[in-house]
Amino acid sequence: MDYRTLAVEFFNNLNAFRKFRPQKHISESMRGETFALQYIAMRGGSVLPGEISSEMGISSARIAAALNSLERKGCVTRRIDSADRRRIVVELTEKGAALAHEHSEELLENITKMLSVLSEEDAREFVRILAILAEHAGSYCD
Repeated sequence: MDYRTLAVEFFNNLNAFRKFRPQKHISESMRGETFALQYIAMRGGSVLPGEISSEMGISSARIAAALNSLERKGCVTRRIDSADRRRIVVELTEKGAALAHEHSEELLENITKMLSVLSEEDAREFVRILAILAEHAGSYCD
């Protein structure tokens, strides 16, 4: 099998795909303030900034900037950890939790629409193959 030819075809299809809005929402959900909100919500509404930084693979300074912005918008609060006063805990506010939920619902709606153009069998196969690629991403991504 010529994997390089398939890679070119994949790349061309990916470029065509990225022009459309559902993919844009997926990409946006994987970075910045939206990711931070989603991550905090998935972790029960309370995390350490370093956890977000580690999960996103970005500097603590960039996370601090995102958290500052979210705090100004009333989406998160920060407090000193009662168990370890050296640590800061970031928590979602009601507004932040509602926004995270709204983003999740919008993202799921877009992914549902995207998958619905496939047959049930193709949709299941796509998700199965994507899981394999995600599992092995560390072996082929630098």
